[in-house]
Amino acid sequence: MGPARAEGGGEPLFLDFFFLLRQAGLPVSTTEWLTFVEALAKGLVAADLHRFYALARATLVKNEKHYDLFDQAFTHYFVGTAPGLELKKALEEWLATPIDPPQLSPEALSMMERYGLDELRRMFEERLREQTERHDGGNKWVGTGGTSPFGHGGQNPAGVRVGGSGGGRSAVQIAARRRFRDYRTDLVLDVRQLGLALRKLRRLGRDGAPAEVDIDATIDHTARNAGDLEIAFRPPRHNKLKVLLLMDVGGSMDPFAHLVSRLFTAAHKATHFREFHAYYFHNCVYERVYEDARLSKGMLTVDLLRWLQPETRVIWVGDAHMAPYELTAEWGAIDYTHQNPNTGLEWLQRMARHFTHTAWLNPIERRFWRHPTIAMIGEVFPMHELTLEGLEEAVEALR
Repeated sequence: MGPARAEGGGEPLFLDFFFLLRQAGLPVSTTEWLTFVEALAKGLVAADLHRFYALARATLVKNEKHYDLFDQAFTHYFVGTAPGLELKKALEEWLATPIDPPQLSPEALSMMERYGLDELRRMFEERLREQTERHDGGNKWVGTGGTSPFGHGGQNPAGVRVGGSGGGRSAVQIAARRRFRDYRTDLVLDVRQLGLALRKLRRLGRDGAPAEVDIDATIDHTARNAGDLEIAFRPPRHNKLKVLLLMDVGGSMDPFAHLVSRLFTAAHKATHFREFHAYYFHNCVYERVYEDARLSKGMLTVDLLRWLQPETRVIWVGDAHMAPYELTAEWGAIDYTHQNPNTGLEWLQRMARHFTHTAWLNPIERRFWRHPTIAMIGEVFPMHELTLEGLEEAVEALR
């Protein structure tokens, strides 16, 4: 089970595993590592690799978003595969357009050489380092429609399936399959993760008349009075945080509806906001914001600005992707019956001037933000990706 050492009081057990985790980017502290080593010393794993894995993950990983990275480092240390092994983008594109596989006889299939799992892994990593072009119909490179052990859409009795579907169901291992890939910061978010990120927005302050004992001040005043007790009071702490969530709905936002619903659920369930308000809009805010996704019941935007104080934290959610005239032209709203004498961009700028802390969460990947309306809105509001990492960045900025 890996290079276990530390016999007779020598080098600490699995110390190079600790350094590998740190090198891979996992924030493992010495306190967590000592807890892990203490658990090993007490025999909690009983020479069982599965129990060792569970113990290591429980003691060394503080955040679910690091599960995937931990799995890669663990596999590298105990199995020998390269950590972070990813397919080249070009290779993924080749595999997405396979050629028709050849039809081989049962005799030809039976003559193909079979490799052990360790040998397949070694050969697969070697091919990825060496391959520079698309390959179809062969017997060596990663490709489609051939007899190579690597790829898909072909015929080989045992190999590593890369992309595509299994077909013959005879692959030894699906390449790069990791159980906790969904916990990465750039992938799907769940309500709990969103709630934990939003919790960091909490802001406490002291308001009202003095009503609770201030222990530190009481001790200080008593000491200054040569031991005569003088009790000091202070106002109680109250949550002062007010949050406004503005969500784009319909049209190009339909593919992201489930993700935005999760964010809304997490924010609505939060108990660490003094006030929470949520409104909808379509593409851009104009004269009104709406209480329902059907945009049937709403309030005037000017009333919203009068009602909510400037220190209210405002979180925008939308892809910011629309026709440029919807932002820059009078009467440019996409709804034909909507008459807007002021441009959408003017309304956004007005809201940016009123609220002191704003952030825009965009469900579209950053690499696609070159669209002109995304760029224009990005100049008005700080824009972040709607991922766990992007949400944490937005929360830090809003604080």
